[in-house]
Amino acid sequence: MTIRVVLVDDQEMIRVGFRMILESRPEIEVVGEADDGDTALELLETVQADVVLMDVRMPRMSGVEATRRICAGDGPRVLILTTFDLDEYAYDALQAGASGFLLKDTPLDDLVSAITHVHLGDAVVAPSTTRRLLDHFTSARPVTRDQRLIPDEHRLAELTPREHEVLRLVARGLSNAEIAEELIVSEGTVKTHVGRILTKLDLRDRVQAVVLAYETGLVEAGDR
Repeated sequence: MTIRVVLVDDQEMIRVGFRMILESRPEIEVVGEADDGDTALELLETVQADVVLMDVRMPRMSGVEATRRICAGDGPRVLILTTFDLDEYAYDALQAGASGFLLKDTPLDDLVSAITHVHLGDAVVAPSTTRRLLDHFTSARPVTRDQRLIPDEHRLAELTPREHEVLRLVARGLSNAEIAEELIVSEGTVKTHVGRILTKLDLRDRVQAVVLAYETGLVEAGDR
């Protein structure tokens, strides 16, 4: 299986570095590069890509807006690359539909593993980093109940009590194995619950589930 990747970053040296690193792996093929979101959208009309590695802070069109447009259509999946693990733009990109985020100094094996997971339809949610990111920005952006997404709160009513419990643990950044240990069930059972949650709530992946849980108030910043 060859995964076709597009690199989007306004710094040429970063793109060159990532290309050299990724092309050292036989399962990765870099099919194009772009220096901002606008150019990335144009590029994706001419090349077939499976995963876009997207920077967030770029001139002309940001990675957030580009991610929103890519995810709104039938485009490739987007994996956000950030310099800092507490990046407001990264959070916005997750809301826009990105399948996860990584730091730019992520080790090669972890980067390739993340690209593979995203290509296969999973989401990259590094528990500790995601927890810090969401805690920081939900605290920085206090939301009243009236401001929350009330229609999404009604959607949560479709979940069983156990599914509510699993969703809370997912939003806290726990992996399937950690949730299984917490609930004293098998990891396969947790995976089944997560799949049903995504189906019932019409969500694409765990990232969207985490964002929804925070936005509806199912989980509050600092919950443990």
